[in-house]
Amino acid sequence: MSSDIFTSTYNPDVLSCLANLSSDEVFTPPDIVNQMLNLLPEELWHDKNTTFLDPGCKSGVFLREIAKRLIEGLESEIPDLQDRIDHIFHKQLFGIAITELTSLLSRRSLYCSKYPNGKYSISLFDDADGNVRSKRILHRWDNGRCVFCGASQGEYDRGDELETHAYEFTHTNKPEEIFNMKFDVIIGNPPYQLSDGGYGRSSTPIYQKFIQQAKKLKPKFITMIVPSRWFAGGKGLNDFREEMLNDDQIRTIVDYTDSTDVFPGVDIAGGICYFLWERNTSGPCKIININKNEKSISIRPLNEFNTLIRNGLAVSIIKRIQYKNEGNLSTQVSSAKPFGLRTYVRPTNKGDIRLRWSGGDGYFERERVTIGLEMIDDWKVITSKVSYDHGGMPDKNGTRRVFSIIDILPPGTICTETYLVVGSYKNISFANNLVRYLKTKFVRFLVSQLSFSHDIFKNKFTFVPLLPMDQEWTDEILYKRYGLTSDEIALIETIIRPMNLDTGNENGR
Repeated sequence: MSSDIFTSTYNPDVLSCLANLSSDEVFTPPDIVNQMLNLLPEELWHDKNTTFLDPGCKSGVFLREIAKRLIEGLESEIPDLQDRIDHIFHKQLFGIAITELTSLLSRRSLYCSKYPNGKYSISLFDDADGNVRSKRILHRWDNGRCVFCGASQGEYDRGDELETHAYEFTHTNKPEEIFNMKFDVIIGNPPYQLSDGGYGRSSTPIYQKFIQQAKKLKPKFITMIVPSRWFAGGKGLNDFREEMLNDDQIRTIVDYTDSTDVFPGVDIAGGICYFLWERNTSGPCKIININKNEKSISIRPLNEFNTLIRNGLAVSIIKRIQYKNEGNLSTQVSSAKPFGLRTYVRPTNKGDIRLRWSGGDGYFERERVTIGLEMIDDWKVITSKVSYDHGGMPDKNGTRRVFSIIDILPPGTICTETYLVVGSYKNISFANNLVRYLKTKFVRFLVSQLSFSHDIFKNKFTFVPLLPMDQEWTDEILYKRYGLTSDEIALIETIIRPMNLDTGNENGR
């Protein structure tokens, strides 16, 4: 192998090469860790009394990178290198590993030995844990669910040979008693979710519990990297979202629309973000949204809406629309089951109406329909409940299409919950105009602001103005109607892909 090839392929940092445990327990690349550390005040690295806690250690990279900065920053205060290392590792750095395996990995990264009481450790401890705890914790079950994290007893009530995934930091009402000390900085990349035993691959988010526990400890700073789904969605995250949006101590959010820009090869629906929370300051938040090579920076309150809008220009567009007070399209969009029929319902051998399902259509009996009766004999505009964009993610060019299928069901045709009914009319021309309206970049951009997963429900249409369908709407007419600036138009045109404007079925074209 030539020296040129070796130079171009050799990576000296093994922690940037680790395979992830899963899409829920992701190793953080060292460069991202350092971007997070750069949010903290420089004086922390020169203060021998500052204490740091990573409550969800996996690779130990957070504590390792903090150690590097302290070793350099405390040189003048503690000149002897070994004395400095001992002070930092014994008095300033603390971690709680999420599994026994990650405890060994974290200690190896931090102490250069899996066993900090052994001869290879760069700082000698009296026990094999050092300051990176690893303790087997059990879930507390109540009616088949863990009272702390919501995990399913059927999934996680395990024998001693398996990890419980009951994380010590979140499975206590008194996290301050874990180390019996106060911390200035709590930092990390917590586990994201656990299976809750529901239908299919149903899971419950748990990362928010790490953030809430961290706040209980009242540190000076909290910075964590978590999924961005909490901005607008996430199972059981409504209260957490309200809490975050009304917390004016969150001073910075760095948001990546595409998770692979942070974690190469890891697909996390809705993207990924990290934030800085400061105990002693408050005010508007600096929001940095990164979508491929485009960066948007805005400083604004988080609670302008009941969801967090990623891009500052998008906020301006939404405010222009809301100023007209025209209502919103979500008020006429159907519920998740427009005719009360689940996805598995199939056509019958006979019937006086037709049923549209994911695999086609066929006869169905009108008397079996219990809701949506008023729409059966209308022209109905439907869209697939599943977004075209995988997990609400942009494509490799940073663009989105949003809707996968837009179609018109004629009178006498209904559908399963595979589809939403966006509007129903006696007049087919009104239905055709709604189809064209939905296909505008303008409408799809507004829906995308609330779409952080693969599902599209009626609330995703909250920002879309409710306009009369007695005329045809185009992007040009809509841009002019709401007085969009050239920059705002450019944003929409840049991130939303065109669709075939013909009415009727739009499936993948």
